[in-house]
Amino acid sequence: MQIDPRGPRFAAALTTLVLSAVLITGSGALLAAQTVVFALGAFGGLRYSPYGWLYRVAVRPRLPAPGELEDARPPRFAQGVGAVFGLLGTVGHLTGAHWLGLAATALALAAAFLNAAFDYCLGCEMYLLVRRVRSA
Repeated sequence: MQIDPRGPRFAAALTTLVLSAVLITGSGALLAAQTVVFALGAFGGLRYSPYGWLYRVAVRPRLPAPGELEDARPPRFAQGVGAVFGLLGTVGHLTGAHWLGLAATALALAAAFLNAAFDYCLGCEMYLLVRRVRSA
């Protein structure tokens, strides 16, 4: 499946805002909600991600057609990586291991920010690396 590459970047901007709020408030519930968003994108596909839906409905119709499309698999893998970090952070917050919650949230935030600000997707790069290692 091919996707508009601007969609994951839009989602990364929203994720950056949510994860920043998690770090400011220490809210395990907000991190759990973001983890659900990650999981929907990873396991259901990007079309089932709430941020992807918002992009398709509210943003994309106002933009010109993308110059090129990209493979959905790397961003979907990145959503899975985000889900793992979100789950670790949620468990940390909810069990009292706040250091784990903060660390996992900060790492996920760093990755989301890199994608939103610089169009550099760490999870996508991990996907490509895993593919290269498997084919070697």
